Amino acid sequence: MKNSFKFLLGVFLMLGVSVQTTLAQCAMCRATIENNVSNGDTTVGATLNLGILYLFVAPYVLLSVLGYFWYKNARRKKKLSL
Repeated sequence: MKNSFKFLLGVFLMLGVSVQTTLAQCAMCRATIENNVSNGDTTVGATLNLGILYLFVAPYVLLSVLGYFWYKNARRKKKLSL
């Protein structure tokens, strides 16, 4: 159980380090940004990338928190049964 925790921690650290490589946009978002840039508005791109990252990371954080509580609960039940 300890090895799987270390593995998951390593995966999340790797994801955190590679945030710059995950800045991507869909075709519609890219078209909107290109249109805004051609009109002189350059602030939309940065905020859109942050929104994409937020939507990308939220499910993983939620699953991590649920997994942590499940692990703690299972560990507590195992100690009580001994």
